[in-house]
Amino acid sequence: MLDLGRRIATHVRIGDVITLEGGLGAGKTTLARGLLEALGLEGEAPSPSFAIVQPYDVPEVRLPVAHVDLYRLDGPDEVEELALGDYLMDSLLIIEWPDRLGSGLWSHALRLTIDFVQDGAGDNARRLTADVPDAWTDRWSQI
Repeated sequence: MLDLGRRIATHVRIGDVITLEGGLGAGKTTLARGLLEALGLEGEAPSPSFAIVQPYDVPEVRLPVAHVDLYRLDGPDEVEELALGDYLMDSLLIIEWPDRLGSGLWSHALRLTIDFVQDGAGDNARRLTADVPDAWTDRWSQI
């Protein structure tokens, strides 16, 4: 997950939205940490579970990022109070637990889902499914 986050970081732009779906422990925050590391963050990024929104700004990272964890929110009404759309004017937005947005997800969002699966040896592995919008088609093929 760290490596995938690092690879995605080479293609992100201001105004992008990346959503990370999956159960607890699937690797959502790890993927976000890889992305933030590749954008220049030194040290480990804290999980935004309690802060809900963890902003990062230049020069700490090469472009502003808002890392959001919606797990503790009950639904779209509570999410609306965060005014996440405001971040799109000058930041990259990474959202964990995007299902809390309801139908409020942006159509240009890169949606990544991480699932646990059993591999042939009976060990837990992860499967990544990407819903790639037009805004990401060319970039995703390079990741």
